[in-house]
Amino acid sequence: MWRNSLSLYSRLVLSRNPNPNPAFLTSSSISSLHFIARPFSIASDGARALGSTINTTSLSARASVDLAHHYGRCYWELSKARLSMLVVATSGTGFVLGSGNVIDFGGLFWTCAGTMMVAASANTLNQVFEVKNDAKMKRTMRRPLPSGRISIPHAATWASCVGVAGTAILACKANMLAAGLASSNLLLYAFIYTPLKQIHPVNTWVGAIVGAIPPLLGWAAAAGEVSLNAMILPAALYFWQIPHFLALAYLCRDDYAAGGYRMLTFADPSGRRTAVVALRNSLYLIPLGFIAYDWGVTSGWFCLESSLLTLAISAAAFGFYRNRTARKARRMFHASLLYLPVFMSGLILHRVTDNQREDVLLVQDKTGKIVDLSSSLGTLLEKEKENVTSQNKAILPALRNQAKPPVAYASVAPFPFLPAPIYAPHY
Repeated sequence: MWRNSLSLYSRLVLSRNPNPNPAFLTSSSISSLHFIARPFSIASDGARALGSTINTTSLSARASVDLAHHYGRCYWELSKARLSMLVVATSGTGFVLGSGNVIDFGGLFWTCAGTMMVAASANTLNQVFEVKNDAKMKRTMRRPLPSGRISIPHAATWASCVGVAGTAILACKANMLAAGLASSNLLLYAFIYTPLKQIHPVNTWVGAIVGAIPPLLGWAAAAGEVSLNAMILPAALYFWQIPHFLALAYLCRDDYAAGGYRMLTFADPSGRRTAVVALRNSLYLIPLGFIAYDWGVTSGWFCLESSLLTLAISAAAFGFYRNRTARKARRMFHASLLYLPVFMSGLILHRVTDNQREDVLLVQDKTGKIVDLSSSLGTLLEKEKENVTSQNKAILPALRNQAKPPVAYASVAPFPFLPAPIYAPHY
């Protein structure tokens, strides 16, 4: 750049003096040339320094982005985010069902956020405790801890932070009952279910209890209590998890055996016992739709839809019972994946609010006849009115026979605001 400027200045000087003799460039002219070229040289050095700074900054920013992406991916996998979102969906459904007439969307948001954090903590602790087992299984050896992408202390710190934060959110934004259910479920999953997987097949049923608690958590966050109506969705989740997980355990039975997990399929080479248990628990789902309708949680349409849906998963379980192959097990697994979101959507779509329940509430009398509650209340009020009237009729003759002062008696009708006179007794 400074050379181009120097040649430009030379041309300007030569244009003023037509003598092309180089001796014309005196010492003062040369010093002027250096004076002109120096700022361009300084500018060039500054540009290089600025470019170097920009390159360093961009590399540092790129490194920060890569680091954030790395740990974000690790946290996502440690949390089993898709499974945690399913847990959040069940908790959110429980919140909606327990909301009554008006849904508090702010409370719903905080309940789902707290549930997500607690679920992420439980899943992370599960992987911390099973890191050696996961390293032996093809399905899990690429997880962050077995692959060495993150350290065990780092994962444990992440689990502790999100677990405490999620429980605190539920305690502050919902209530202590919801926070207690969340923390107890975390302990049950991480410290009872996880080690039990390597001891006895009963771990499947303990895991079903863990999966049934989040809807109760959501209901408690909305209603502040756990009633009998709150048990319908947890019961569905409990029975649903058995065929769902047994299908997965049958498909991955060799992998589970290599990892040292004691599943029901471990001692059932033929798969017959596994198929019987899956079919039995599928059939347990059939009456839940009628119970939801009978208890006033949903309308009658849900009873029909739930029955058809349960028959579908039961048919898949029966097909697996008749022909215990990987293809039939996979079909039962896919049927279980379809069942839960459709069942929860039906509960929300056909739920009966408190106002609707009061409008159509029916009571059953001793003869088995169904009568409207409003007419029953009207009959009771009429009977009470008749009783009061008969009592008044019995009291009135006695009151009439009592002697009353003339002035006080006269003041009752025309001037009820006048005080009654006091008469001195006559001796």
